[in-house]
Parts: sequence; structure tokens; C-alpha cells
Amino acid sequence: MRPKPEPRTAADPGRFDVANRLFFRLYQGSNLMHKNGTRAVSGFGSTTQQWAVLGALARPRVRKDGMNVKELIGFLMVSRQNLAAVLDRLEGRGWIEKVKDAADGRSRRSRLTPKGIVVWDSMLVAIGDFYEAALKDFTADEQLMLYRLLDRLKDGLSALTAGEDEGAQPDD
Repeated sequence: MRPKPEPRTAADPGRFDVANRLFFRLYQGSNLMHKNGTRAVSGFGSTTQQWAVLGALARPRVRKDGMNVKELIGFLMVSRQNLAAVLDRLEGRGWIEKVKDAADGRSRRSRLTPKGIVVWDSMLVAIGDFYEAALKDFTADEQLMLYRLLDRLKDGLSALTAGEDEGAQPDD
């Protein structure tokens, strides 16, 4: 029988404890964001995952031409499998459409339909209310600082998986 391995901790137990608490708070915050965010857009029959995809496609520089699957995966940092299910649901509702890529006719791009634009524009009021309620105790400077800190954490987490996506499959 093998001996039970010792739990692994950082050289500095205090730093490990803070990191452990930080990542647990992120986990809790993520769960609450999905739960309450979905509640905020549920009147539109939407979820936070759908909200993220619609928001990505609603950005001014991509609204006309849309994005291919690889671009969406990179922007949203989601798996192809999870994204495909969300895109199928949005397409089924008539909120997005898949069109041939003008530069590469073999590839498809997802973009908002006129109906999707109307839904997205309507959702912005509920999303704005959600943001206001969630961030009511933060000053503008604190919001900006939190954004910058989370961006640095995202970069650190991304560095952990750098190179893993090199074998990704071509776009559909």
C-alpha cells in the first residue's frame, strides 16, 4: 500500500492561505455572477453564457462581419464544445446567423441577426441595472483597479495553458 502523499503548499504558508482564499472568492463570485446575471437577463430567455456571446458579436468592429469560431473561442476563452452549444441555441432563436466568410468561403462566421440586435439592445438596460447593483459599493477608481488586477490574473492563468491550443481544429 502506497503512503498517502503530503498536501502540497507554497513555501510561504501565509501566501498560500491568501491565494486559497482569493481563488475561493473568485469561485464564489463566478457562481453568483452566473446565478444573478442569468436572473437579470432571464426575461429575454437568456443566460450569462449567451449574454457573453451576444456581447462579443455586438461590438461595433465585429457587428457587420461577425466572428468565426476560433476568434470567439479566443475572445471568450471557452471550449469549442461549450461555445458550439451556445451558438446552436442562439441560432435556433434567430438571434445569430452563420454566414460564409468573405475571405475564406470554407469558413463560417457567426453574426447577430436584425432580431438579435433588437434583443441585445433591449438586454442592455437589464445588464446596466445588474452592473449598477453589483458595483454600487465601488468607486469608479476601485472598479478600474479591480479590472486591471483581474486582467493581470487572467494573463497569469492564460500563461499556464500557453501552447495547449496549438493542436486546435480548423474552424467550421
